[in-house]
Order: sequence, then C-alpha cells, then structure tokens
Amino acid sequence: MKELDVLVIGGGPAGINAAQILSNNGFTVLLVDEGYKLGGQLLKQTHKFFGSKEHFAGCRGIDIPSKFPLDKVEILLKSTVVGLYNDGVATIVTEDKFYTKVKSKGIVVATGAQEKFLPFIGNDLPGVYGAGAVQTLMNSEGILPGEKVLMVGAGNIGLIVSYQLLQAGVKVVAVLDAAPQIGGYLVHASKIARAGVPILTSHTIVAAYGKDKVEEAEIAKIDENWNIVKGSNRKVEVDTICLSVGLSPVNDLLWHRGCEMVLIPELGGYVPKRNKFLETTVENLFVAGDVCGVEEASSAMVEGKLAGLALSRNLGSLGLEYEIYKTIKNLEILRKGEVGEKIRRGLKKLGGGD
Repeated sequence: MKELDVLVIGGGPAGINAAQILSNNGFTVLLVDEGYKLGGQLLKQTHKFFGSKEHFAGCRGIDIPSKFPLDKVEILLKSTVVGLYNDGVATIVTEDKFYTKVKSKGIVVATGAQEKFLPFIGNDLPGVYGAGAVQTLMNSEGILPGEKVLMVGAGNIGLIVSYQLLQAGVKVVAVLDAAPQIGGYLVHASKIARAGVPILTSHTIVAAYGKDKVEEAEIAKIDENWNIVKGSNRKVEVDTICLSVGLSPVNDLLWHRGCEMVLIPELGGYVPKRNKFLETTVENLFVAGDVCGVEEASSAMVEGKLAGLALSRNLGSLGLEYEIYKTIKNLEILRKGEVGEKIRRGLKKLGGGD
C-alpha cells in the first residue's frame, strides 16, 4: 500500500490548483485523473477567458493548465478512484493494474460535473450529443460532429459551443432555450446572433427523426406554464442535436465515504455539506470545483486554492490565515451580481458554505 500526505482526485481547474498549493506547502501529493492529460474541461476551452488577470483573463482555457507548475506532484493519469474508505484508504483502477491502494492524511475531491440529458422521442439516435461531447470531438480530437446542428440550451456552454461550431465551419440552425430569456452571458449570445443564428427562447425540442441517424428535429414554442403552444410545432433539417441542458456534480465518492449530502437544485443536484473552508462532514476530506455546485472555471480554480490552503493548515502548515481569508473574499467577489445570484441562493440553502 502506498502512503502519502494528500490524495487529490480530479485534474481539472480545481484539482490542479489544490495540488499545487499543497505541494508548495511541503506535502507529498498524488493527483489522480481519468484523462490522458491534466486540465479537465479547460482542455476544451479554446476561447479566451475574461475578468481579472488573477483569473487568467485573456488566456485560452487550453493554455491555463501549463501555468500550474506541478513538478513536485506525483501524477497518475488514465486512472480512476473507485472507492474511499473509513480507514483513509482509496482504491484506484489504473491502465495496467486492476487496483492500487493509497492511504493519505487528507483528500481533496475535485471530480467536477457530468452532463444532464433530456427525454424526447428519438433521443437515442446517432447524432444526439451532449455539448461537452461535441467540444471533446472538435477541440480535443479535431472531429466535426456534423454539418447542421441544433443547439438545445442557451446557457454559457450552449452559446460558447455554438460559436465554436461556427468557427469550425459548421452551420448552427438555431439555439433553443425553454426559459423566456437566455441563461448565458450577453457577450456570448451577441457573437452568434451577429453570425445570423436565431436564438429561440420559450422553445423546446419535441422529437428527433431519422432512419439510422438524426435527419430532422421537431421543435415547438412553450407557454409560461411550460406547455407546448398548440400549432407551434415545426420541423428543421439537421444532422446533429447538441444538448446543453445543465450539469450534475459527480459525487459518487462522497456518498461512498459517508459525507453528508444535500439536494440543492440551484447547485446542480446533490452536493456535500461543508464549511466555508470547503471541508466536508468527514474530517480532512475537502471538496472543490463543480462537485461543490456547478459554476464557472474561475470559481473552480479559486475553490481549489482554498481547499489546498485549508487542508494545508489542517495538516500543520502555519501562517496561512491571511491567504485563506483573501481567497474566501475572492470567491465572494466572483459570485456578486446577477450572474452569481443563483449560486448565492443555493449556498444560502446549504448553510455554512457562503
């Protein structure tokens, strides 16, 4: 059995930040990720971030992972943590072994989120994708998903992926959203609107049709009670339907370890109860990123930093109080304004995390 100070699970924006902080404070760290390289969702983000320099404004997501020096961190890629146990042991499935056992003094779970799906007739036809899958195909593998795409969902992910499809030469027939207004930033919506893509709010997908793959999609307008408006159904010719209808935290390991979980729709589903330092109800088990509640990559990076600092303090590092305080305030700033209102509402329901 391998013994070390800290196990970090997930090599996305939260996990790499937590691992860097912990290793910089002198702890032995093992960072485990399922991917073939570190970065998580950042590896799909070809657009430039905006905001402050501290949050990598002007940098493309794909370039951000290299800005975290992890030379003192042991990294295990193409591997999955399949169990967390009461004695501090974790089991890991790797490429060449059925499992590896690791025992640590502290754990940071930064497993991110997974895409939600949408029930409709024909949703099992080839050509129906999640937005994240489309980003992986295009931005990581260089493969176009199709030639004519219907995007379902006008949050930030739906709008950004629509623009990336346009950049790749794919026609985006329309962007639908069931809500009466878009959920994403206006700056992203404006880009695709200027390219002539219609954004249809108060609309939904009813069905997908095709013999062996998607050939048509049936869409319809919905009223304020979410019912289909009679006579509004129409068909559009598409070969790809891209679903961007939300994310759910990947929290299996937290359930397995016995963390107290709370259902909060505003945060994406079941999330771990934790204190303001991101420590769960299990001592020295911290969380960071979308597993805490679905937000932006900038928030995930700051949460990773906070979890790394707070766990470092728990394990004996001194002189971190001011940096921890600053990081908590940074999170509060990121969540200000109209865009962060939903997150603030969710955190208020959670209690102790805001």
